Amino acid sequence: MNLRASLRGLTVIVPLFAGAFVTQPAAAADKVTALDIEIVPPTVVSGGVDWKIYGDDNRNASVKVVYREVGSADWEEGLDLFRLQNEDMNPYPGGISTDSHPSRGGKGALMMRPLLVYDVPNMFSGSLFDLEPDTAYEVRVTMSDPDGVQGEAVQMGRFNTRREPATEEEGGNVYHVYPWDYSGPRIEPSFTGLIAAYYREARHADWSTVGPIRVEPGDTIVVHAGVYRDNREHYNDGVEGQTEPRLATPFDGTYYLVADGTPELPITIKAAGDGEVIFDGAGNAVLFNMMGGDYHHFDGISVRNTEVGFLTGIKGIAGSDGFALTNSRIEDVGRGIQGDWAGSDDYYIADNVFVGRHSKTRLLGWTDDWKDYPGFPEKISGPGGSEYAVKVYGRGHVVAYNDVRHFHDGIDVATYGAPEEDESLLPVSIDIYGNFMNAFGDNCIEADGGARNIRVFDNICFNAVGGAYSAQTIFGGPAYFIRNVMVAGVGVAAKLSITPAGVLHFNNTYVGENQNMGIASNLHFINNLFVSHGGQGSNSGFGVNTYTNYSSSDYNGFYIADSFENAFSWASPPKGVAVDYENDPVAQTFGGLPDYAAATGQDAHSIMFDPGSFVSFTMPDNSDMSYMYPTDGYDLRLKRGSAAIDRGKVLPNVTDDYRGSAPDLGAYELGGVLPQYGPRN
Repeated sequence: MNLRASLRGLTVIVPLFAGAFVTQPAAAADKVTALDIEIVPPTVVSGGVDWKIYGDDNRNASVKVVYREVGSADWEEGLDLFRLQNEDMNPYPGGISTDSHPSRGGKGALMMRPLLVYDVPNMFSGSLFDLEPDTAYEVRVTMSDPDGVQGEAVQMGRFNTRREPATEEEGGNVYHVYPWDYSGPRIEPSFTGLIAAYYREARHADWSTVGPIRVEPGDTIVVHAGVYRDNREHYNDGVEGQTEPRLATPFDGTYYLVADGTPELPITIKAAGDGEVIFDGAGNAVLFNMMGGDYHHFDGISVRNTEVGFLTGIKGIAGSDGFALTNSRIEDVGRGIQGDWAGSDDYYIADNVFVGRHSKTRLLGWTDDWKDYPGFPEKISGPGGSEYAVKVYGRGHVVAYNDVRHFHDGIDVATYGAPEEDESLLPVSIDIYGNFMNAFGDNCIEADGGARNIRVFDNICFNAVGGAYSAQTIFGGPAYFIRNVMVAGVGVAAKLSITPAGVLHFNNTYVGENQNMGIASNLHFINNLFVSHGGQGSNSGFGVNTYTNYSSSDYNGFYIADSFENAFSWASPPKGVAVDYENDPVAQTFGGLPDYAAATGQDAHSIMFDPGSFVSFTMPDNSDMSYMYPTDGYDLRLKRGSAAIDRGKVLPNVTDDYRGSAPDLGAYELGGVLPQYGPRN
């Protein structure tokens, strides 16, 4: 695939007042200058808007959002667009020494600065959530500023959410595939092994790449029950009486699938429904290499015994669009799906089960804190080791309703490094939702490496020893974490490291050692429940560390164990200084919520609450860090009468279903419908 300069399916922008010409002011000012909006790539249930500006140095401009289905008379309110203002994305912007970080290499206090250079724009950006699939929407955005607005202050755009990929045969050719040892009746046209159906020749050795492609957009390959494991060590495929499988994979045992489907007519490879379909890699490096073909949909299969189940992209080399995996089982792999290509668009990975090779009974981390535990250091490949279930990069991806267990990481946005200079290749509009996750040596979900409109919502995570929801190196945001749940004996819930910018946590329920954050910019917490049960290496139960005085926290509920030296800490630039990247934030610590709120102005509407008001709850104890807490022992809905009921802030398009005088704190509204966690089938 060639590097794409444009996105397939990107919706045309429709400004309300087309043709407005806006010149860039000679110097930035408090008055805001509005350019034309851009619609972000829609997913199945989300959409969004980018709106670049000049000016508004004093950050008092705002943008209201309303949206509706095309044809509806009624507008619905969305979250205000999120303000980005040239936040510094260099890690450790004030400099870092080799003495404090000897593993970084190089010399000099600024040695980290070149690694992640990215100019966060001056702009507004934001998302719409919980939309209907395959539906046309229009959105209207209205900018206001006490200092005045130059340009068109009211603009509109349209977009169409994507449909979930289907697997029904609709007019294309249908080919049936059977395993090597199958001897029963066949449905024609039939083939032995996937390669024979996909290509017009199924040969080995020198001839393994000779066969031209058979499949076309819209074709379906129906794979019948059995184990598909090739004997990739033999050479000659013409020996009479050959008893070992000859399935025409080359010497590495990899299926190279290089045909192109289309968004409307993908190439579908699906189980027939007559028993389990198992693709076994026989311990090879990569089972399916998808980097040469677009829009393939795998459904209902099992993949095992390989280091990489599906390779869909490698940074700077190649990648694919439109990869889909549904209703499948991936186990005994080092990596389930590896996608690290900036040009990739529109993955759909849903309703699958991913089971890694890590211990099913004990936890193990990779830092020196674990050096005295059996098995240290944690493995990420080979016997007993699995690095991650899913990693994606690019635009418009959906990773939803999966069951993911026993890896180092669960679901990741790739730690790609600084985004490409071409803005059409930014990692934006990625949805991760409805996933059930358990037992990780590091993180359940990493939004790391994402730029704008990264959405992590309605997930549940247990036993993530390195932190549940990571926002490492977010390039400006917004990165939304909404209605997620975490329970762990060790680790934090909201992991912030390598100076991310633009991270928002709304209505989450987090139970962990502590909630002491790494340093970040433009960071915001609203309507969350935090349980800090006490842990090693932290002197604060809840702590924020930020380079920007416009970071905020309010309408939260806290339980903080008595073992902490300080209940709260807040570190930010000196009063009156909006941003300071050159000096360490000024740290303040507090023994209680009233003193903390009075001194900082943060969490003025927040409360202390009793975790005994959860429906079912046992306080974790991290004296044995390797203990794996049972996932069926926690129900973090609130009991009637809890102090956290009706204490939240109304957040349009996030808390719309609240029942009472105000939204409840945390992930669950009393009397509300529980989210779907894990596969829907």
